[in-house]
Amino acid sequence: MTGAMGRWSWIMRRIVRRVWFRAALISLCSVALAILAGIVTPYLPYDFDVQIGQDSVGTILQIMASSMLAVTTFSLTAMVSAYGSATQLGTPRATQLMLGDSTSQNALSTFLGAFVFSMVGIVGLKTSAYGSDGRIILFAATVVIILLVVVTLLRWIGHITGFGRMSDVIDRVEDAATRAMADFAAHPVLCGRPAIAVPDDATAISSPDTGYVTHVDVPALGRLAEKHGLVVHVVALPGTMVHPARDMMRVEGRPDDTVCRALAGAFTIERHRRFEQDPRLGLISLSEIASRALAPATNDPGTAIEVLNALLRVLLALGPGAASGRDEECGRYPVHLGRPSMEDMLDDAFRPILRDGAKEVEVSLRLSSTLAALHAGLPAARAPIAAMAKRQAARVATVMEDAEDLAAFRQSHDRYWLPRAMVDGESTDKSGHTRGNTRNDPNLDQFDRRPAGASGHATASVKEQKGPQ
Repeated sequence: MTGAMGRWSWIMRRIVRRVWFRAALISLCSVALAILAGIVTPYLPYDFDVQIGQDSVGTILQIMASSMLAVTTFSLTAMVSAYGSATQLGTPRATQLMLGDSTSQNALSTFLGAFVFSMVGIVGLKTSAYGSDGRIILFAATVVIILLVVVTLLRWIGHITGFGRMSDVIDRVEDAATRAMADFAAHPVLCGRPAIAVPDDATAISSPDTGYVTHVDVPALGRLAEKHGLVVHVVALPGTMVHPARDMMRVEGRPDDTVCRALAGAFTIERHRRFEQDPRLGLISLSEIASRALAPATNDPGTAIEVLNALLRVLLALGPGAASGRDEECGRYPVHLGRPSMEDMLDDAFRPILRDGAKEVEVSLRLSSTLAALHAGLPAARAPIAAMAKRQAARVATVMEDAEDLAAFRQSHDRYWLPRAMVDGESTDKSGHTRGNTRNDPNLDQFDRRPAGASGHATASVKEQKGPQ
């Protein structure tokens, strides 16, 4: 749960995901294994009957050292190439997700660790650090390392074929955005309290640095507030650009300079945005991929449709209470935070696609069906979703040039959004709710073709459905 994670836990979690951490850890283990093979020999309770020559083990280690150096270099080159491909085909924001890929990190770390083990073993053999029993232990360790390298190499070959491709980039961004959105749905105010009116005499605290807020340690703010009898109002949420002239928070009470510095230390400021506490970044990154695919030089509406499918899954992670803003599990700290509005998140997700893809009838049809699915799945956010659908209709009517395409879009859009079209074919259940008949619409995914009433999120009252006019 990233929302309630303290600053140091969050920093340690990020360090563990770095490429160098895993490579350094496995390399240290390899050095320890090679040294241990020589140290434990005098303490063995018995002698081995098998004799292994020094040259035979040394030859194997030399072969492994030279091959692992080449494989490590190749793997690093392939990873850098995949990072560049993700930046060019998708969005530069996906690079941080590629860097955290566990399969590529394990492969690179294993190859580097095998190389280091071979080098240390060769040095030990040349300096006669191993006796006859030590060479047997070293040989056994070498066999284990070779088997580990073979398994890792097979996994790496299967992984590298799709690493950095467009579908891989979209999936990674979608997964990161879904995790952030699920955390946001569970803890919309990061285990604090919802925002309230801030008194005029509250003390303003700004950041001495310029950058993006990537993490807010709400528990640390709460402990400081309780200790000094303060009430903290966080103004700069994760993803906000701050500078010395912009307030990060406003504090009720009389904090001295030391307390102000401690409160400011609960905010992590970096040059680039991060996905963990920033649900809007995932939406922005996905929309950037779609916008680049819709550029005239690329002209790939299929990728834009894939992104719309991903955006639908991400936004549905909010659940039916998308606009409630309540944090049931937390809220004991006197720290008040705002939350991104549904209007802002819909703009982040769909505005670039609406701007660049309104001329493409395929994209417009899928965007209309996506908004209809969100309207059914997020009852608490129906008003802003209906406003976005109305905005799409106006945009398409202005820029779409082909008359047949425009007629097809209007027919599909009216089926979803016009009240009289929604009334046609509706059935009323016992509770007085209505269900539209959309099972035969060719523009809907299997997600949208579920039978009427199969989910409680698919129902809405006639009054709620008459939002777009």
